[in-house]
Amino acid sequence: MLFSQRQEIILSLIDHQKVVTLEELVQETGSSESTIRRDLDRLEKAKKLKRIHGGASRIEDKAEEPSLAEKNLRNVEEKQRIGQYAASLVQEHECIYLDAGTTAMQMIPHLNLENLIVVTNGIQLVEPLVEKGIPTYLVGGLIKPKTGAMIGSGAIKSLENYRFDKCFIGINGIHEDWGYTTPDPEESILKQKVLELSQEKYVLADPSKFGKSSFSKVALLEEAFIITVKSKNVQLASFEKKTLVKAVEK
Repeated sequence: MLFSQRQEIILSLIDHQKVVTLEELVQETGSSESTIRRDLDRLEKAKKLKRIHGGASRIEDKAEEPSLAEKNLRNVEEKQRIGQYAASLVQEHECIYLDAGTTAMQMIPHLNLENLIVVTNGIQLVEPLVEKGIPTYLVGGLIKPKTGAMIGSGAIKSLENYRFDKCFIGINGIHEDWGYTTPDPEESILKQKVLELSQEKYVLADPSKFGKSSFSKVALLEEAFIITVKSKNVQLASFEKKTLVKAVEK
């Protein structure tokens, strides 16, 4: 099969599904993994798609929010390392807030503490937290179908009942001038409220989030610490001038 034919199949699948795995592309094109990897590299350079862990995704605009399924496929190993380190910062007898993000979810397997209380706006976080026997409060509000996050005035009002020792929030973009951003203005307001109610504030972000910005501003860089993983592709010096950045080993 010619590259032009494979390209048509690849872009059609991505346009329809938004995210595709390497295995799916191999099956649909009848090509080898090495051929598909080369095709994806070529198409990414042409700005027709974005490479992710184990596949590719559609290029997003600033106001578009990736679905939970898409996020679960992206940068999995990095998120696991970030989650493990973030969990090590939590102490017994604390009340913490976990955002409805896939990186915050990676903290849960490592939260093996007594007398810990968790508040979250993420529906998908509730089951694993309860299975570990951790007292868990779910913020009320409107459910975002794409991500399972609770947002809106009900969620904001619900948050007013709590004060947090630490919060751990996910983010879509970290820019040295524009700070922390996310596509959804309503979710941005919720994150702002969480930061306001927390003594220690942590943003969990894999290297793909650096140098990017989304539609809605959450906070300035100096308003929270950043936990990420070391990457040759990201220069952290400019960010470290404005806030504390912990880059864990992969």
